Amino acid sequence: MPAVTVRELRKDYDGVRAVDGISFDIRDGEIFALLGPNGAGKTTTVEILEGHRSRTSGEVTVLGEDPATAGRGLRERIGIVLQEAGLDEDFTPRELVTLYRRMYPRRLAVDDVLDLVGLADKRDARVKTLSGGQRRRLDLALGLVGDPDLLFLDEPTTGFDPTARRRAWELVDALRDLGKTVLLTTHYMDEAEHLADRLAVVVKGRIVAIGTPDELGAATPARSVVSFRLPSGVAADQLPRLDGGLTQDGVDWRFETIDPTRALHELTGWALAHGVDVPSLTVGRPSLEDTYLALVAAHEPAADGSAAGRGAPAEAVPA
Repeated sequence: MPAVTVRELRKDYDGVRAVDGISFDIRDGEIFALLGPNGAGKTTTVEILEGHRSRTSGEVTVLGEDPATAGRGLRERIGIVLQEAGLDEDFTPRELVTLYRRMYPRRLAVDDVLDLVGLADKRDARVKTLSGGQRRRLDLALGLVGDPDLLFLDEPTTGFDPTARRRAWELVDALRDLGKTVLLTTHYMDEAEHLADRLAVVVKGRIVAIGTPDELGAATPARSVVSFRLPSGVAADQLPRLDGGLTQDGVDWRFETIDPTRALHELTGWALAHGVDVPSLTVGRPSLEDTYLALVAAHEPAADGSAAGRGAPAEAVPA
């Protein structure tokens, strides 16, 4: 049985449809990312799953219960880590985790949780002395102390420096090892690509793609980037005509192509025929960010209000 099931979920606000008939499952023990631009309906969807907002129509089950009618039993089995949480600055992490722990019948040990989130050496420091990254770790500790089966993570690394983000990723990886189910929202595509087993892209209240990062990349016509340098004495206008047109990026030349095999054959064939080397030749596969931007661009309305390009429906994308 999936940890979360959503079928034809809709939510209207004063005649405006914020969530427009979305359907998806989150498997038990899976890390699932919900991606989309601001205003896409992600927050509304997550709040409905958490039981904090009512739905207009559709069916939703979370850990086997309807969050709209479930009682305390469901609340005790989920953990919520908000993007911003107000913490009493005069408490210590140990005191706050101890306080939150008392609210749950199933509890993790305070010191174990602080060790897990990397706050063992700050357990007795006042919250007001913690850095932004350390406060975010404390938020996560408070969400974990009740030993939840399902954890909601809302933008968990916003404002983190690169080192802190990598440490947070390691922590979420550790949750996977513990068998926890995680619903993640993030605007960082590298984060989603690293952490998520599967992800869904939401645009204007609709899921436009769902699957693993590799499946989404394969189903979306994002273009590969070929980059290289010209040897001394060779000008760009001597090159064969290349797909997408050449642009210069510092000392490198680059072009985009939907057929990198053919493009490389044309470029290297020309180089061999003319007896020249093509230094620093690389091919970049489309990243999840490339795929995401292509999906959003294909499904957002054009400036005149018409559809810019509906593209394939979500059902046509691997699930």
